[in-house]
Amino acid sequence: MSSTGAGVRAQVRTRDGWAVKHAVLTVTDMTGTQVLRATADEDGVVRDAAPLQPGPYTVIVTAVGYAPVASTSIVTASGRMDIGNVTLARQGGAELPPPGPWMIDPMHSSVAAAAQHLGISSVRGRFTEFSGRIDIAEDVEKSRVEAVIKAASIDTGNGMRDSHLRNSDFLDVETYPELTYRSTGLEAAGPDRWIVHGDLALHGVERPVDLNLSYLGTGPDPWGGTRAAFSATAELHREDFKMNYNQVVAAGIAAIGTTLKVELDIQAVQGDSLPMAG
Repeated sequence: MSSTGAGVRAQVRTRDGWAVKHAVLTVTDMTGTQVLRATADEDGVVRDAAPLQPGPYTVIVTAVGYAPVASTSIVTASGRMDIGNVTLARQGGAELPPPGPWMIDPMHSSVAAAAQHLGISSVRGRFTEFSGRIDIAEDVEKSRVEAVIKAASIDTGNGMRDSHLRNSDFLDVETYPELTYRSTGLEAAGPDRWIVHGDLALHGVERPVDLNLSYLGTGPDPWGGTRAAFSATAELHREDFKMNYNQVVAAGIAAIGTTLKVELDIQAVQGDSLPMAG
């Protein structure tokens, strides 16, 4: 950023380098009188060309959803205050990607579940067809997640078992072709960790299900886009969704456990559409 010329210059960023659009920078003198108030542009840059009188000032940078930052700056005879980079942390210390829509990329994501089998091992399966959208809000706790999963796309690597899972004993895909999840709230659980509160509709029943979500960061992709990565886990109980089938083997052990552990690995692409490239 150029440091020539009078006035105030600053660049406002998140901890992972994203511009904080429309951050507000306020400058007060030592009497507490406000001498300047400026708003960042789409690139998180604050510019104001009006020269300041020499002396010490207090600088406060604020933005919705972020903890404010205050500092002291000295203006010399040049009338210039070059603040440089200002880093804002999300309120509560937890991070998420920049605000706006993010589309879940099914080609680079997985929706898997594991159930105990015969009391000694786990049967793992995944759904191969799903879609979803994440909307990150400026007020981050108002962010939303929606996802739709095709029930018939269940794949455990065993055709006979998959056919059984699709029939009326379990998913009943003819009657209930889709599973849907819609978030109802978001709660910070630590740095880069969140609890997503939401409702899962499965097998004709809707129940509240919480996701334990970790935000893994963002980065560029080979197709000119930007991606965010998440992982999440949840625990479901089959009886909550009226899937009560339970074959008991000779030893008195349930063939399939009643608890399902859900594991999600998600890549989401910034924007409201997915790239054509896979």
